[in-house]
Amino acid sequence: MSEKRFSIGRFLRLVVTIGLTAYLIARADPAKIAANLVAVEWRWIWMAIGLALLDRVLMAVRWLWLLGPIDRDRLPPLRVIMRVFFVSTFIGTFLPSGLGNDAVRTWQLAAEGVPTSQALASVLIDRVLGLVSILIASTIGLILYPSLIHNPWVAGIFALTAAGSLVALSLVYSESSARLAKRLCRVFPIHGVAARIERLIDALLAYRRHHGSVTAVLVASVGVQFLRVAQGWLLGLSLGLTAPFLQYVAFIPVIVLVMQLSPTINGVGASQWGFEKLFGLGGTAASPAIALSILFLALGFVGIVPGAVLFASRRGGSARMSAPQ
Repeated sequence: MSEKRFSIGRFLRLVVTIGLTAYLIARADPAKIAANLVAVEWRWIWMAIGLALLDRVLMAVRWLWLLGPIDRDRLPPLRVIMRVFFVSTFIGTFLPSGLGNDAVRTWQLAAEGVPTSQALASVLIDRVLGLVSILIASTIGLILYPSLIHNPWVAGIFALTAAGSLVALSLVYSESSARLAKRLCRVFPIHGVAARIERLIDALLAYRRHHGSVTAVLVASVGVQFLRVAQGWLLGLSLGLTAPFLQYVAFIPVIVLVMQLSPTINGVGASQWGFEKLFGLGGTAASPAIALSILFLALGFVGIVPGAVLFASRRGGSARMSAPQ
């Protein structure tokens, strides 16, 4: 029954993704969108690609800092950790769940000998700090354009992310919150799950002794968000858009937040809606806004190239090693 519900949910997400994307592109005139994409100036595209690779490296270093609480004798070598990060990013992109990347990273790190609870804790705190950084950057957008908060989708997603982040951070910094969560696990036990959740909470609490690393990761995460703002701005320049840089500062983090929590697959459809809606407030027409959203999504796939290369080389290496002599 759960397998059937999962398949139905995946199918509905696919329908929403395709339907929303097709509707927005058709409404904005596909011919005009194509004309915008064909006429891009590639010098700006290459600069955006460089920043995309830089932000992926910064994300890898950010996660490396979060592995501090793990016992050094259980921690794999640096080259293995980096391979786990980039390969999981590549594989997770093609999984149906938006959390596929996190699941693959946890599984691969556990396969290297790290306790599953500690591996999951490092991935979850990385995800939470990433969302907090988006909230910080989005707040700037809401200050610059207060009318954004009147949109029910933006307001709902912002409130949901803020609430979830506060709950997760309370488990990291507050022993009383952690004890309460453990008690709830015992009051409402789920067979075989309560003990795992308690181990995970203990692993999250270990970050109380690593405030420096957590703060550094949060600062780096905010830096990643503004690298994405710069990427969006360069892509806009490649399309010849005249929107001022301040609009990118205001709109891109809010769009990324909508993409993160949207019911669509990998933010497809939600990104088109966000770019058209928000940049439309700044005077950008629908066709170039949709073209910008397509470039922004495509740029996201640049970040998985290192993982794809590592994944292919490892598979190829394994094949060569196992081939008969």
